[in-house]
Amino acid sequence: MIGKWKRAICFLITSLLWLNIPQKIEASVSVSASSAILVEQDSGRILYEKDAFTKRRIASITKIMTAILAIESGKLDETVKVSERAVRAEGSSIFLKPGEKIKLEDLVYGLMLRSGNDAAVAIAEHVGGSIEGFVYLMNKKAEEIGMSNTHFANPHGLDDHEDHYSTAYDMALLTRYAMMNNKYREISGTKIYRAPNPDESWDRIWRNKNRLLTEMYEYCTGGKTGYTKRAKRTLVTTAEKDGMNLIAVTLNGPDDWNDHIQMYEMAFNLYKLAEILPKGTVKGVRNSFYKNNLYLNHRVVFPVTEEEKDKVRVEYKLIKPDKKWGKECGVPYIAGKAIVYLDEKIVSSQPIYYRIPEKKDESFFDFFRNIFTSVIGVKSNG
Repeated sequence: MIGKWKRAICFLITSLLWLNIPQKIEASVSVSASSAILVEQDSGRILYEKDAFTKRRIASITKIMTAILAIESGKLDETVKVSERAVRAEGSSIFLKPGEKIKLEDLVYGLMLRSGNDAAVAIAEHVGGSIEGFVYLMNKKAEEIGMSNTHFANPHGLDDHEDHYSTAYDMALLTRYAMMNNKYREISGTKIYRAPNPDESWDRIWRNKNRLLTEMYEYCTGGKTGYTKRAKRTLVTTAEKDGMNLIAVTLNGPDDWNDHIQMYEMAFNLYKLAEILPKGTVKGVRNSFYKNNLYLNHRVVFPVTEEEKDKVRVEYKLIKPDKKWGKECGVPYIAGKAIVYLDEKIVSSQPIYYRIPEKKDESFFDFFRNIFTSVIGVKSNG
């Protein structure tokens, strides 16, 4: 029962990340890719897009999903026995041998840095019980994080199924979700990895295929390359400069390295992160009951251009205090929300919490009863 609630809460939180994304700002960017998108990671704001919602084949950027599922499985320290089916996978390989034993974590590095299709199959069989079982998990996760125009049919992206596709937007969704995981960020941003090879006198050394990360763009922090004859070149990368984190995706991009650099340079030059609301006590609340007792549990930042700074405003919507409330009891844990507008469009909505003074005689049950009451909206007039 607890597991079901946990999954539901995670799904709700993830869904809220992409609510009310404003329209993109048109910018003088020309990319070679058939589909492209640039997103600011923390807010989810789309800074540039070109045909980003069209379904296309995605090749090996599929492996972002394979990697995050392997990481979230909690099995990275387990040993995987490589099957014949894994070794027979076509295309790019880390040259696994049938029957060899290798740590799941090492397989994920081989998957992301060298795009090993054999690693993808080995991961799928170990985490999902079979390729088919793992594909079910892939599509389940895609549904949970809102990838509504995506369907996975394999763990590697090879052109062996007709119903394996996604969009630039959905792949940005997936990457934003994956980048919240510390282990994924670490693996995605690794330039060289040494994997133990107990059956040989030498270790495996894998160099990342992502040239933006290894040589071309100093602000690149990670990503995944892809190519098949039908999908052509696909690429997902991430970059960070002056505290602003960006995600770029291109599908069928013959000049994808330069496409990504061009999008990044446009955004870093045009946009700056503005702190709209600081973490901590909410100031400017006039209601005497709530004054100095409300807080945000994290700050709200948003990328804006110089021209947009004066178009940002914040509105507080609070539950009307009940006469029966006391300062230390009865008040919902979530007292309202802070809504951020840009040019009169909602760009962020954050819960506002009531700071309840500590009471030694308050029980564990009473505390969570307050939380539950606020969540389901009891005594709330919105």
